Amino acid sequence: MSYEEKILTCLVNKYRSSKKDSGTNKIYKRTQIKPEKIYKKYSANDGDFDEINRLNATVELLEKRGYITSVRESFGTQIKCIYLIDEKVDEIERYLEEKYGFVSKNTQLEYVKNLIKLYKEASPICKEECKLLEQAVLNRKLPKNIKLLDDIFKAIAFIENNQEQLYIREVSMKIYGDSKYFEKVTLQPVCSILRKYTNKPLEDSELLDEILLYYHILREPQKICIKGNAVIYMFGTEVDISRFSDGIEIMASDLVNIESVILHASKFMTIENRTSYLRYKHPDVVTFYLGGYANRYQRDFIKMVYKANPTITYLHFGDIDPGGFWIHYNLCQVTGIEFGMFCMSVEELRNNVYQPYLRKLTDNDIIRLQELKDMDIYAKTVKFMLDNNVKLEQEIVSYTLMNTKK
Repeated sequence: MSYEEKILTCLVNKYRSSKKDSGTNKIYKRTQIKPEKIYKKYSANDGDFDEINRLNATVELLEKRGYITSVRESFGTQIKCIYLIDEKVDEIERYLEEKYGFVSKNTQLEYVKNLIKLYKEASPICKEECKLLEQAVLNRKLPKNIKLLDDIFKAIAFIENNQEQLYIREVSMKIYGDSKYFEKVTLQPVCSILRKYTNKPLEDSELLDEILLYYHILREPQKICIKGNAVIYMFGTEVDISRFSDGIEIMASDLVNIESVILHASKFMTIENRTSYLRYKHPDVVTFYLGGYANRYQRDFIKMVYKANPTITYLHFGDIDPGGFWIHYNLCQVTGIEFGMFCMSVEELRNNVYQPYLRKLTDNDIIRLQELKDMDIYAKTVKFMLDNNVKLEQEIVSYTLMNTKK
């Protein structure tokens, strides 16, 4: 993003998010940003002189156009503050749209209005949500989840009208043409809205998506996958799973026959993706394949493990992306166990070995990271991800770990 685009976008967004935009401000305050908002090292001793000059030149150009004003130090050329000329905000938005593809707040409000027209009669819950959105639009307020709003409405409308017994991935195919999109992206906000309007609050021992059973929607039959130095007691006998190099799988329907699980290792680690579960082995770690958000059977099994082995270390190993962190958060919530994170830190993102495999964040990633950045356990890594526009899948991490072991 050029300095011109960044300066104007920051100022316009700040104006549009203020009370001045809706005309409800009682005190007039100038819309302003510091130059450090545009270039972090603007006032630092180790700041790049060429970058500082480039930023100064851009500010001068925008002042000549009549879009902004600035205040500089009494002696010198350093900029102290950059101000928007409020009366030019509409003109600036048009300029940003034509040159950079900027989407103005007015355009976004029109988009929300069109969604309201499309979904207000789609289902009872859609109707109620559209009423809330109508009020928000009148007050010139945008929903935080605007980029997911259409997909959320699609799912709610389908689910409320569904009369057929379906599996979750069949639902996802019918709604989005993608078998995994619902689970990966919209399941949580959709289930939260369904619970809100059906008066079915989440109980301590309940998973968020169990509300879908009310609408004839089921998860696929589940298996429990576990590997490592552990003994499972079931049917009155011992099953030493350490003898199985790739672990064992137990159908969820057989969990009622398990009496206890004793670990002969100091760590129990859940692993998000199957490839990493198959790849990773350690003599002092019992690994458990999660596959995404913990389902009720996985939750109950993990609780059983914890009951018999409360003093060992519990870890989670997943993707360094929003999904990976939300899966960890959900795991801690539904089990009541404080899982640490394994290889899901800034250290991995900075590691030279992984640089060729870093991927850029999507718009949806950025939205999902916003809520995580204020949680202490994720804050440092999330800030690094947002600042550097990076994420990393765990498969390359598990591969590297197992191929660099001595």
